[in-house]
Amino acid sequence: MTTAFDPIDLGGKTLANRIAMAPMTRSRADATAATATELMATYYAQRASAGLIITEGIQPSVGGQGYTNTPGLHSAQQIDAWRKVTDAVHAQGGTIFAQLMHTGRISHPSLLPDGLHPVAPSPVAAAGQVFTYQGPQDYVMPKELDPDGIARTIADYADAARNAIAAGFDGVEIHGANGYLIHQFLAPNTNLRTDNWGGGAADRARFGIEVATAVAEAIGGHRTGFRISPGNPYNDIAETDPPNVLETYTTLIAGLARLDLAYLHLVESPDRVLTARLRKDWPTAFILNPFTHPATTGPGALAHIEDGTADIIAFGALFLANPDLPDRLAAGGPYNTPDAATFYGGDHRGYTDYPPLPADSA
Repeated sequence: MTTAFDPIDLGGKTLANRIAMAPMTRSRADATAATATELMATYYAQRASAGLIITEGIQPSVGGQGYTNTPGLHSAQQIDAWRKVTDAVHAQGGTIFAQLMHTGRISHPSLLPDGLHPVAPSPVAAAGQVFTYQGPQDYVMPKELDPDGIARTIADYADAARNAIAAGFDGVEIHGANGYLIHQFLAPNTNLRTDNWGGGAADRARFGIEVATAVAEAIGGHRTGFRISPGNPYNDIAETDPPNVLETYTTLIAGLARLDLAYLHLVESPDRVLTARLRKDWPTAFILNPFTHPATTGPGALAHIEDGTADIIAFGALFLANPDLPDRLAAGGPYNTPDAATFYGGDHRGYTDYPPLPADSA
């Protein structure tokens, strides 16, 4: 029987175990240059016993930022800063992938350089507010990406992936989940286009597939993962029709599967039947961020590896409160309890981890 503590091949790289640290926004980057900090190097190095660390969302371009104090991978200064993080993780024997996250409409002009405006597949504003340096502000109507803008954005992802490898990352995860730009192309309430970037499932999936294709061509499919969250309502996404969700995501992963990517990372919905279908259709490593609402993902999730539901389990809150989580899981505890009262940042996974995640307790 396979267990969480067995090694696994991930795109030709052997991971020490099948326990992943989920990507979690921490808002600890330098605000001026969007660079990683010494605190971030310490934070990730503390958790290097994970088989795989997936970083917080990193904007692939200046226009991709949607939160305060989040890091980028679009400048030489940012590459140099991230090198300190990857060196620290590798010194502890860890493996670390950079998550590339363009927030699309989940942003605000005050978070972007002068003259830039949030973009999306269609001019549909998100309900709610975003936290800015001036405090909470309503989301604005985004600018619809034209074909040239789509091409530039795809190229930005590929450039950021090259920068990630230059910074010492072992690979990248493309964030196609949780209501950000790629998910906005997938969802019918945010993609109202009638050209070949919208409409039916194949056209709505096209942007994500094209991004993954460009990244895989830039750094190799074996260094590329892709994250999805079918049906996740986070950030005002509405994927409520099960047949449409199934068609959209089976179409997406069919296109991704041709690229021989390192892994697919599923933020699970309550629909375990959909999980089983995606698992069946996906040819390489399958990472599961299991549906646990209203609880956080706990030690019991490791059973999903033993029964074959997933190859790797991603933990969020429990990894924040327990930097040595793999050792504690192997020993059966004890576990520090995530303290929601001290939370700032979050991992933005919508319904999969309630209550809100804690600040780093290490």
